[in-house]
Amino acid sequence: MIPLPELQIEFSVALAEIRRHMLQEALRETVRKLDIPALDRELADNVSAHSLAQLASFGIRGEMMFPVPLVLTANPRLLGYYRLLYGYSQKEFYTSATGAGKFSGMETRGTLRAELEEHLSNFCKEMCEAGSHLLTGIAGQKVTTALLDDLTLLTLGPQWRGGANVRRGTAGIVQVFNVIKEIVQEHVEVSETRELKVRNAASRLVLIQFAADPDIVIREELRPETYRNIVAIEVKGGTDFSNIHNRIGEAEKSHQKARAAGYVECWTIVNVDRIDLAMASRESPTSNRFYRISSLVKATGQEFDDFEDRVISMTGIPTPR
Repeated sequence: MIPLPELQIEFSVALAEIRRHMLQEALRETVRKLDIPALDRELADNVSAHSLAQLASFGIRGEMMFPVPLVLTANPRLLGYYRLLYGYSQKEFYTSATGAGKFSGMETRGTLRAELEEHLSNFCKEMCEAGSHLLTGIAGQKVTTALLDDLTLLTLGPQWRGGANVRRGTAGIVQVFNVIKEIVQEHVEVSETRELKVRNAASRLVLIQFAADPDIVIREELRPETYRNIVAIEVKGGTDFSNIHNRIGEAEKSHQKARAAGYVECWTIVNVDRIDLAMASRESPTSNRFYRISSLVKATGQEFDDFEDRVISMTGIPTPR
């Protein structure tokens, strides 16, 4: 049997997130707020005139390929963009041997420690030398921003795949979130990667959001910054049947916290079809409903109908005719 493409589901969500924080989209947004003449001066100080002219011949600005202090100070996470572009894994790049180890917090936390600011200029010069070498190597073909984006993704893919086992449950959460999105689609006013804003029949906003614990929450806005907690959803995406008891136990702990936070309903959704509902109810008495991801994704059948009806009821959107 062909396995379900769960990693690609997870990667698609992670990619949308990283584009906003670290890749070309984030770089353009950062540069838009900078003093361009000052940026050009820093590029001239750090990059050879030949390399800048070479890049300009393709209609691409220097910062798309070369890091300078002005850009990295404004958005330290962009160090990750240049690392990915140059093809370095985190493991080989952030070491004492490269001198980049002390700068790792720029990518991972988005911060530049004050004591490192004086060393940033020399670090950028070394990075720009590596960038010039890369440019020379690829300039035999037409260099485009799409090509540069492709190069970052070629590095990013193996990095994510290497850590996939510890994030495998994300795919299940994404699937459930997308099922809910399809149910409420006609009433969505704002749709983002991790949040939907729906206008219900009472003209109030209902927020459907990814959360840390539980995984998905549904909340109604009563007035600005004041919410009624409606539904807490815990998604257990693992497919190992032998571990189902542990997963149900984890869901129960999460739902107990959700009840304490005032959530009206608590739902548990699992990725194991052979679940014993009587057993699940005993091990997670706080869960109001249990669903299976496979039934929800099919978007048909009694289990899906129940889920759809309850989402419509809890969000308060008009019932489809």
